[in-house]
Amino acid sequence: MSSTPVLAPTREELATLLSSARAGGRPVGFVPTMGALHEGHASLIRAARERVGDGPVVVSVFVNPLQFGPNEDLDRYPRTLEADLEVCAREGADLVFAPGIEEVYPGGPPQVTVRPGPLGKVLEGKTRPGHFRGVLTVVAKLFGLVRPDLAVFGEKDYQQLTLIRRMALDLNLGVEIVGAETVREPDGLALSSRNRYLEADQRADAVALSRALRAAQDAAAYGAGVALREARAELRAAPGVDLDYLVITDPDLGELPDDVPPGTAARVLVAARVGTTRLIDNMPLVLGRASEQGDS
Repeated sequence: MSSTPVLAPTREELATLLSSARAGGRPVGFVPTMGALHEGHASLIRAARERVGDGPVVVSVFVNPLQFGPNEDLDRYPRTLEADLEVCAREGADLVFAPGIEEVYPGGPPQVTVRPGPLGKVLEGKTRPGHFRGVLTVVAKLFGLVRPDLAVFGEKDYQQLTLIRRMALDLNLGVEIVGAETVREPDGLALSSRNRYLEADQRADAVALSRALRAAQDAAAYGAGVALREARAELRAAPGVDLDYLVITDPDLGELPDDVPPGTAARVLVAARVGTTRLIDNMPLVLGRASEQGDS
């Protein structure tokens, strides 16, 4: 069991603590979260620790109102700081930045925000207008406050990870963005803070998302069209799943060309509601015969 990480609730305390931590010139690792930490978050903290060695690892816990729409679950999003601190201690985090809204957005909602560009308008961005503007804005602000050398994000939120990588590149932020593999339950369900909203029967239905992605992976040798058909068949067999989207893209979430050579890397992504809970998931693919590609 590691010692309890230092809790910094204000920008000033964060700056003071990081100043001393940086004195030895060691790299700073950063894991931004909205709290309600689970094993998926724990894996991100471990990944940060592996990369910075004895350098400081900072975890932020902040439920960002800017990324929630008017009909989304901001008010009921779980806040479990005491339990979160236990996870951070167990995984060896050194500092937890847990600010109030006024610390992150002094003076109210920001007048200058980060626009996500074309990728922010598709998939999650189409379903949740303004969501990625809120995500990128708060991540940029947190990068400015923590000034990390590297930051770790989970691949489960793949579109978010892709956009943050693009922001770091386009705005020359000087932060290495590390993607960590999705952590899953034994039955395949991707870990998510929102899983706690699922009733027992809904929890059973939700596994259809990962089954569909696995079906797409298994059929990927026959092309994207066949992979999509097999994934859709799995979802149709789960009546409790209300599908939002199921797509196959290139690894950067762009459209696949018509002529895809064997061995082409791709990504399959799904979003659906199970009861009132919206879940997302994704997996990598390696596509096979291009002749099967258009049969979707």
